[in-house]
Amino acid sequence: MAEGWQKSTFSGNEQTNDCVEVAATGNAIALRESDAPRTVVRTTPPALGSLIRTLKAGTGRG
Repeated sequence: MAEGWQKSTFSGNEQTNDCVEVAATGNAIALRESDAPRTVVRTTPPALGSLIRTLKAGTGRG
């Protein structure tokens, strides 16, 4: 399991705010939802970077 989870800067400061948390795990990045911490998704830094760039550009399908 990843250590050093960091809360998204888009989340509020209150404990009741659900948010995405991220942690580095060797060569991978781990992501989880704060209200379901046992469910962890792992990806690579390049793949996560590509997802973030796509979301920021609004070019994703959905």
